[in-house]
Amino acid sequence: MQLPLKLERQSKQTLQNQLFEQIRSLILSGKLKPGTPMPATRSLSEQLGVSRNTVLLAYDRLIAEDYLQTQEAVGTYVNSYLPPDSLVLKAPTQPLVLPEKPQSRRHPILFRGRAQKVANSQRSRLAVDFRVGRLDPHSFPIKIWRRLILRHLGAGGANLTEYRNPIGILALREAIANHLGPARGIAVTPEQIIVVSGSQQALNIVARLLIAQGTRVVTECPCYQGAAYVFESYGAQLHPVPVDQYGLQVSKLPLAPVSLAYVTPSHQYPMGSTLSLKRRVQLLDWAGQVGAYLIEDDYDSDFRHNGSPLTALAGLDPYDCVIYMGTVSKSIGAGLRLGYVLVPEELMEPAKTVKALLDNGNPWLDQAILADFISGGGYAKHLRQIRRMYLRRRDCLIAALKYHFGEVKLSGLEGGMHIVWHLPPDFPTAIEMQAIARETGVGMYALESGGAYDYGYKEYSERTLLLGYSSLPETQIRAGIAKVAAAFLKVLGNPPVKSKLASS
Repeated sequence: MQLPLKLERQSKQTLQNQLFEQIRSLILSGKLKPGTPMPATRSLSEQLGVSRNTVLLAYDRLIAEDYLQTQEAVGTYVNSYLPPDSLVLKAPTQPLVLPEKPQSRRHPILFRGRAQKVANSQRSRLAVDFRVGRLDPHSFPIKIWRRLILRHLGAGGANLTEYRNPIGILALREAIANHLGPARGIAVTPEQIIVVSGSQQALNIVARLLIAQGTRVVTECPCYQGAAYVFESYGAQLHPVPVDQYGLQVSKLPLAPVSLAYVTPSHQYPMGSTLSLKRRVQLLDWAGQVGAYLIEDDYDSDFRHNGSPLTALAGLDPYDCVIYMGTVSKSIGAGLRLGYVLVPEELMEPAKTVKALLDNGNPWLDQAILADFISGGGYAKHLRQIRRMYLRRRDCLIAALKYHFGEVKLSGLEGGMHIVWHLPPDFPTAIEMQAIARETGVGMYALESGGAYDYGYKEYSERTLLLGYSSLPETQIRAGIAKVAAAFLKVLGNPPVKSKLASS
């Protein structure tokens, strides 16, 4: 450790006294905290360009006055118990006159925005947490990941020390392109793919390309909070279009010019519906008619529980207007911070430039490992395993809700990692149910708390709860719902529906 010391050879004070006073000042100001090891005398003498004897004498004085202490085989360090008189401030002989601070004339902060509620921003203290978007930590493919890390570290060479292509290494872009063909029905080349740090970076790239103050942007209502807040921060004028059990109500799209529309057709966030094929075609025709780009956020499309997945919008697009976003945050782990975005040909060059300006590319090692994991078949095997696990957990949650609350109204069952519970009129509101659950140590989430944004129509806010199941073992799912049912019964005094509540 090098200390911030500067000795003045022209000073009337000796070098030894200067060294003593400066180290003493660092200790008393708290910059050198009790227990901090001090530099070796030889190292400090070389740093300051003075004799070692000067440093030794200064240290001896500091030790004598109890600012430093030494211990055999440990060294010299700041004393844990400073001398009593060092803690007493001496009254100044003359009153201090502080200079007035000049009036600040800094330029105002131009950014205006708000942060979305991130699922794992704080470690949950709840016994059972049905928060949306969480993965089971035990599902991470740790063994194969460790093996791939060691393989690539051994052959990393210049890949670890030099800048790579900002849009991602070719091996990963090829692996993604090969995955998207059969999985999502998208014919794509590696040149159309940009590797990003998750969907939030993809949204920021698109917003920087297409949004200025007053730009009209259509979103589903309710929609993903993180997307709406990004568009809002760039000055967009948001236009809500409601969703129903079949997804976005395409008939309610505006016919006036729109620059951009953000949609989640595979598993609408937060309501969970799947956009029908008929509506997908209508949505694409609308985009072609008004000249809009479509952002297709396919955040959890790898998990389809009922039937076969529909072809992605990007696979049906005759207008070259779809910007397709994917991520491994919901399939492998959000901690990897890896995703990808496919952009129409006319946006490719400016999008590459924006990506380079943002970060000059994602870490090479993570990209190389993911490329191997996908191309080697590990990703497909991993998806098969967690699909089966998530399906069991979804079925367990549905059964527990029905057992304790009777014929519950649910949506979002076809796929994804969460379901939506539509509360009946005689139940407390979603916010009240969230509070009842939290009192028992269980996390259930109203729309805003679950990372959704309901504006304009707001027909779902008061009567809708989001329940994620992907991170919870079946025993915890059953226990969590049972706790909420018991607390619910205690609050109301009698069950508002004919259910198992009274006997559970």
